[in-house]
Amino acid sequence: MSDYEFRPLTGFPSREDVELVRRAQQFRVELSTRRTVRDFSARAVPREVIEECLRAASTAPSGANFQPWHFAVVGSVEVKRQIREAAEAEEREFYQERAPDEWLAALAPLGTDEHKPFLEVAPWLIVVFAQAYRLESDGTTRKHYYVNESVGIATGMLITALHHAGLATLTHTPSPMAFLNQILGRPKQERPYLVLVTGHPAEAALVPVLTKKTFAEFASFH
Repeated sequence: MSDYEFRPLTGFPSREDVELVRRAQQFRVELSTRRTVRDFSARAVPREVIEECLRAASTAPSGANFQPWHFAVVGSVEVKRQIREAAEAEEREFYQERAPDEWLAALAPLGTDEHKPFLEVAPWLIVVFAQAYRLESDGTTRKHYYVNESVGIATGMLITALHHAGLATLTHTPSPMAFLNQILGRPKQERPYLVLVTGHPAEAALVPVLTKKTFAEFASFH
């Protein structure tokens, strides 16, 4: 017996094949311009833009519809400073002591290091938390399922929504990230998933010249 009430599907228009192809191509072209940037402008971004993109991300599918995510949005100059200081402390230890040589070699062409000025320059940081379980009103806990998969899908949709709105993003994952719970006052059942830096790219922003896998390399039909 289902716990859900079901209703007819609405708001899902039927389109002819030619229209499906046109829309798919148009969206592919739009997403092909998305690039990860590390040089951000301090230009302000309206909070409403971030809110709308978060609402779009919240429509993502999730295991048992438990929606095991929380998006902590940081615009405070002081809180961004705290996050940068804590992140750079972890990154210094990573680059100097913990990172294996193979990983450092992979990062070398990108020119990344422990310095993360974008954490203060960009107008918004969106810290994505993954919730292992939720607390019920009676004090008991309810386990969440497919947490990483669900949060990953929602994060991908958020990145796409922000790009569609006209903003640049950077996924940042200092390790470990437990300091984010402390700074942002998030409960122990939430694990920091990543920091999504977002805003306008700096006018002089540079991105590496990259090659992508060919279609035949990343897809197959059976």
